[in-house]
Amino acid sequence: MAGLAATLGSGAMTNSINEVEFNDVLFVIGSNTTEAHPIIGNKMKRAVKRGAKLILIDPRGIELSEYAHLWLRLRPGTDIALINGIINLILNNNWANWEYIAARTEGIEELKAKVADYPVEKVVEITGIPADLIYEAARLYATTEKAGIFYTLGITEHTTGTANVMSLANLAMITGHLGIANAGINPLRGQNNVQGACDMGALPDVYAGYQKVVSDARQKYEAAWKVSLPENPGLRIPEMMDAAAYGYVKCMYVIGEDPILTDPDSNHVRKALANLEFLVVQDLFLTETAQLADVVLPGASFAEKDGTFTNTERRVQRVRQAIPPLPGCRPDWEIICDLAGRMGYPMNYASPEEVFNEVCSLAPAFGGMSFQRLEKSLQWPCPTKDHPGTPFLHVGQFSRGKGVLQGLDHQEPAELPDAEYPILLSTGRMLYHYGIMTRHSNGLNTLWSEELAEVNPADAEKWGIADGDQIRVTSRRGSLVTRIRITERVLPGVIFMTYHFKESPVNELTNSAFDPITKTGEYKVCAVKVEPVTG
Repeated sequence: MAGLAATLGSGAMTNSINEVEFNDVLFVIGSNTTEAHPIIGNKMKRAVKRGAKLILIDPRGIELSEYAHLWLRLRPGTDIALINGIINLILNNNWANWEYIAARTEGIEELKAKVADYPVEKVVEITGIPADLIYEAARLYATTEKAGIFYTLGITEHTTGTANVMSLANLAMITGHLGIANAGINPLRGQNNVQGACDMGALPDVYAGYQKVVSDARQKYEAAWKVSLPENPGLRIPEMMDAAAYGYVKCMYVIGEDPILTDPDSNHVRKALANLEFLVVQDLFLTETAQLADVVLPGASFAEKDGTFTNTERRVQRVRQAIPPLPGCRPDWEIICDLAGRMGYPMNYASPEEVFNEVCSLAPAFGGMSFQRLEKSLQWPCPTKDHPGTPFLHVGQFSRGKGVLQGLDHQEPAELPDAEYPILLSTGRMLYHYGIMTRHSNGLNTLWSEELAEVNPADAEKWGIADGDQIRVTSRRGSLVTRIRITERVLPGVIFMTYHFKESPVNELTNSAFDPITKTGEYKVCAVKVEPVTG
C-alpha cells in the first residue's frame, strides 16, 4: 500500500475482480493466485482459456505455470532488477506510451537514467532468466492495451517490498496501463478484511479513509470525538515487538492475530510478549499468543455479528448476523466500547450501523455510503449519496495529481545462503488452509494435516532422503523438524514451507529484517541448513 500511495496517491487495487477475465495480458508476479486467492485465480484461468496471455514471474512452480504463455523463473529477491530491465527494453524499443508519460507523470528522466544501468545482459546475470523471455515479456506487456499487473506477498514480503511495488508502478505508468478498465496494478489482499481494516485506520499513521495523522484531519477527529489525539504516528508491529523486548512498551492488546505463529523470528516475538507487564488477547480460539495472555477476551466470529467487510477490490459489503454468539462471546465492537468506557472514555454506539455512519461522516471516500445502499455493495471512493461507486481508479489523473516515476536500484536480500547456512528458505500459503485458523477444521485437516516442505530432487539425492522423510531445518534464529515432499516446483538450493502448522512453526526460522518504510518482514528469503532426521 505504501508504494502505490507514494507513486499514485492511493494504495488500493486499481481495478475490479470481474475485469480480470477480460484482460488480454495478465502480468502476475509474486502471487500464487490459485492457492492464495482461488476465486481470482479461476478468473485468470478463464481469461487464458478466452485467449489472454499470462506472463508469470515466480521462482516456484505453481498451478498457473501450466497456463503461462511466459514463465520467468527468477531468483528470489531480484524483482527490481527484472522490472528495471523490462522498463529499459520498453523505453529503448519505443514501446512506451510517451503521450501518457508527458501528460500524467513526472520523473521520467530520472527513471531513464536509472534503468539504463540494467541492460538485459546484466539482468540475466542477476535474475537467472533467459534474455529472450525478458524481451518477450517486455514487448507483450507494453504493446497490449488491456494489460494488468497482479501481485501479492511475493513482492511485498521483502526488505525491498515498497521499492518492488514502486517499480511495478513505474512499469504500469510508462505503458499507460492505469485509469482504464481491464488493466491497472492490482495488489491482492492477503485476508478477507485486510483492505477494510486498513480503510478504517488500523495503521499507525492514518485515520479512516487514509487521512494522515499529521494533517488537518486530526483536528476534525478531535472535534468529532471531543478528545485530544496524539500528534505523531505510532509504531508498526516489528517496532512494537522490539520496544516490548527492551521494556519500553509495557502492555499490548492483540485482537484477531497470532503473532507468535505469523510474525517473523517468532522466538524474538515470544520473548517480547513474555517481557510485557500486561497482555490482552481477544480472539475466537486459545491461540499460541493467547496462551501467554494475562486476560483473554472471547470474540465473535463473522457469522455471529453485524458490520461490513471490504474486500480486495475496495468493495464494501454488509455482514449480517446469522447465529447468536457462543455463551460468553461478544462482537469485537461491543468489547472495545465497554473497555473504553471503563477507561474513562465512553463510546456510546448502539449498533455497528452507528459506527459506520460516523465513518462515512468523517472519511470522504465513504461519504455516500450507508447500510441501506450497501444492500447491493459499493466500491470506494463513493463520495456522495448519488455516486455509483468506483470500479477502477485514476481516470484522467492520479489521486495525487501526477504519478511519480522513481529510479530504484536492485538490492540483495538481508540474508542470503552462505557456507554455514547454504539453503534458501522461502515461505507462503497453500490451498487447503487459510492462515492458521482452518487448523480447527477436521475436514481440512483430513485433506492436509502436516507440513510437507518442498525439496528439489537434486537436493534430496545429495542429502540421501526420500519422500515423506523428516529433516531438521535450522536458521540463525531457530530450528524445527518437518516432513518433506520431493518436487521440481522448487529450484535446487531452495526449500519452500508454509506457516499453517504450529507443529513445525516456520516463523521460528524466518528473518526479522524488514522493509524500512512499512516494516514488513522478509518472509520470502532467509538462509538455512538442512540435516536428515534418522531413527
